[in-house]
Amino acid sequence: MQTVTELFGSNVFDDRVMKANLSAKVYQSLKKTIDEGKPLDLSVANAVATAMKDWALSKGATHFTHWFQPLTGITAEKHDSFISPAPDGRVIMEFSGKELIQGEPDASSFPSGGIRATFEARGYTAWDPTSYAFIKGKTLCIPTAFCSYGGEALDKKTPLLRSMEALNTQAMRILKLFGKDDVKCVRTSVGPEQEYFLVDKAMFEKRRDLVCCGRTLFGAKPPKGQEMEDHYFGTIKPRVAAFMAELNEELWKLGVLAKTEHNEVAPAQHELAPIYTTTNVACDHNQLMMEIMQRIATKHGLACLLHEKPFAGVNGSGKHNNWSMATDTGVNLLSPGDTPHENAQFLLFLCAVIKAVDDYQDLLRISVATAGNDHRLGANEAPPAVVSIFLGDELTAILEAIEKDLPYAGKEKTTLKLGVDVLPKFPRDTTDRNRTSPFAFTGNKFEFRMLGSANSISCTNIMLNSAVAESLKTYADRLEKAEDFSSALHDMIKKTIKDHKRILFNGNGYDDKWIKEAEKRGLCNYRTTPDCMPHLLDKKNVDMLTSHKVFTEKELESRCEIMLDNYCKTVVIEANTMSDMVRKQILPAVEKYLGEVSKTSVYKQQFVPTVSCAYEKETVLRLSALTESIFLSCKELEEAVIRLAECKNTIEESYAIRDTVLGKMSALRVAVDEAETMTAEEYWPFPSYCDLLFGVR
Repeated sequence: MQTVTELFGSNVFDDRVMKANLSAKVYQSLKKTIDEGKPLDLSVANAVATAMKDWALSKGATHFTHWFQPLTGITAEKHDSFISPAPDGRVIMEFSGKELIQGEPDASSFPSGGIRATFEARGYTAWDPTSYAFIKGKTLCIPTAFCSYGGEALDKKTPLLRSMEALNTQAMRILKLFGKDDVKCVRTSVGPEQEYFLVDKAMFEKRRDLVCCGRTLFGAKPPKGQEMEDHYFGTIKPRVAAFMAELNEELWKLGVLAKTEHNEVAPAQHELAPIYTTTNVACDHNQLMMEIMQRIATKHGLACLLHEKPFAGVNGSGKHNNWSMATDTGVNLLSPGDTPHENAQFLLFLCAVIKAVDDYQDLLRISVATAGNDHRLGANEAPPAVVSIFLGDELTAILEAIEKDLPYAGKEKTTLKLGVDVLPKFPRDTTDRNRTSPFAFTGNKFEFRMLGSANSISCTNIMLNSAVAESLKTYADRLEKAEDFSSALHDMIKKTIKDHKRILFNGNGYDDKWIKEAEKRGLCNYRTTPDCMPHLLDKKNVDMLTSHKVFTEKELESRCEIMLDNYCKTVVIEANTMSDMVRKQILPAVEKYLGEVSKTSVYKQQFVPTVSCAYEKETVLRLSALTESIFLSCKELEEAVIRLAECKNTIEESYAIRDTVLGKMSALRVAVDEAETMTAEEYWPFPSYCDLLFGVR
């Protein structure tokens, strides 16, 4: 049996494999491409392709694919075998540098948001050498970018790589001013914590809403939810533990740094957190993680739910995006050191993030906007829709001292007294955790908590990288012209603190008083996707993103259209599923039970006239009223969906959904959920919340 160290990365064409299978000259040339962005020579590509093919064949692979991330939010792949015909009728196994570098999938059926017409089918996949190739099943997967025939990005990876390069360019300008001439590049790093639910597969398949929508559209509150707070970090059930063990093995084989696993707050909810790595690799790994979670769950008779809010009344699932910046020399630019008030470089990069989040808070909100996440944001397990930054007491005090030109006295680290002599003493962190903050500093990184569990992490990191790049550019433009660097640096940090302190908030983000205070401060509060998405095309956002060449204006217009279209389609599918369940399952079931209760009432009145029929009478009256309400509410919902066809564009349709359709869906659910509480269990057509949340033992 292989040890973890032997298992880790065994299915990845990583640096160890490249060093062992490539000549020194080819290896060095490829490393320059990976580390410094140098162009890749075709002869080098041919050598790499041959070595990659031979390694893949030795692992049992028969096919290769350019593995990419279109604007669907999931991954895509088209498999080609390595076989090529030989003159004697046999086949040989071939793979060229040209096939490695570029592929040509059919791009016609992927979302483009109007970038190209359906008949303009050609698109290209281009190898991303900074993300290692890997084997999945019997296929060699080559991470790639995806663009149209005209060169426009049709994926999430291309803008992500552009944003990383934009931040690198501006950060290098700043570091040069600090005399860091040994630094060759700055990379952003991410560690996305993945939350998810596990339910019994057989029960999952009986719920049409879970199968079609990923979340329950109906469901009465169970007798027990998460009130006892006994699931969080609780003992992991054997069936779940077996799933987690196999999941870890599969992820480790693919070089995914799966580290921490535990039960989350809600029943049936869990979390898997990796060690953070370079942003584009972290994005690839997270997409793999979600895919493999669902595949492994099926093997264990489970269904993995990645929706942000699969159950009403209990916590939904997020994906906390832990983000930082580091140099190739190993220096974390967001590490304060022992005396952050004396660390000018740290303070400047910290201020760059503060300025970026304040200036582009709308872009961060847009980056997490989906129909699913709208149900989660603002609930008591997720941050509000208002973006703010938590820094903790010490950093806040440092910034206040700088703003007011006062000396910072500093605080000695306090030793926590645990009251048990056998336990070791340790210094208390100067920054507590704030689970209500959307954007919290956690020691040497920022944790962005608004991201939904089903989302790709690309969009969030594109916006974050780009916004910080813009802040650094502003700083570099001024500091490079300054006659007195130290004085200009001090003034710039002080100005940033004064201009952007409105975004800083260390209190309770769930408090209604904060929402009112945030509005007074002029912070954005976009509660829904239709509220925020059109702001992607605001002039300041278009100007910033195009100036750093992260997006073209045409690409931004396409993203706005695609995301709103996705929102509309998601809600319409949910509405149609509700109607389908009501007409084909719920109303027939309630009517059948109603008929049985009515028969019992008649029987009692005829044969046992002295016995009261209070239960039967009340049940018949209430269920009769509810069936009427369900039927009428269902009709109103269907009519509201039909009227969406009258909308002139996607924005108008999204507003109609927000203002009308969602309300009709909510009204229908209220009536159905009450009917569930009054209908005998054996008549109800699908598993209840209690079955789903506590069914995995």
